[in-house]
Amino acid sequence: MAIGYIGSSYLVKGLGWDWRPLLFVTTALIIAVAIAFGKVIKDKKPEPAANASREKDAGDKATFKTLFGDIRMISAYVIYFAICYGYYMIVTWLPSYLQMERGFQGASIGFASALVAFASVPGALLFSKLSDKFKNRKIMVVIILQIIAALTLYLTVAIQNNNLLILFLIMYGFFGKLAVDPIMISYVADLAPKQGYSTTFGVFNFFGMMSSVIAPFVTGVISDATGSKILGFYLAIAIIIVGTAFLFIANMIKRTKMQTKH
Repeated sequence: MAIGYIGSSYLVKGLGWDWRPLLFVTTALIIAVAIAFGKVIKDKKPEPAANASREKDAGDKATFKTLFGDIRMISAYVIYFAICYGYYMIVTWLPSYLQMERGFQGASIGFASALVAFASVPGALLFSKLSDKFKNRKIMVVIILQIIAALTLYLTVAIQNNNLLILFLIMYGFFGKLAVDPIMISYVADLAPKQGYSTTFGVFNFFGMMSSVIAPFVTGVISDATGSKILGFYLAIAIIIVGTAFLFIANMIKRTKMQTKH
């Protein structure tokens, strides 16, 4: 992501290249990676013990009830949509916002946008490690990270100092979507039925990818209507806050029910 931001802005804005050939470069990279996957990754034949275990767990499959019957699972879908909404809004519209409304020019647009990706690398490693260490506190970690992400996203557009803007972009990358991904995947895996991982993660990813369609379109409509993308940022912040609140409430309800049963 960082290389794409920097490379494309440097080639297009800095050197004046036409943007269309870069699509062919991207296509070639995708094909090369697909070939590498096909060469390297092989299906393993299940061992007899594994077959017996699979037959034993055959009833533990993904159903409508397992996918939507647990409020914690629903909360995972909601928070992931909210997390991805802010992320895809940033990925799509941040370069345009930096150029049109904050005065960034040329390759500096790509470098500033790439800070989100660079900062996410140590963030993902750190918080996934903390999630493994505090397995019963995954939701609290996600909630804290999303509150910080919403705050830094707000400060990115609310404060007009470009140096501080860069700082807040770094913080958003460190605490935002890419840092939360490993924790959310682990959380959903804990709730998913053993023979229904693929279906469960398919539904989970569906809600995340819905935002990749909605966020760019809605932000574009707001930009056309108001002449600014700031309200688009504020909408993303509101969605993150609502999703985070729902995650917290859903898990409190489930915990209360479990305590009542015991």
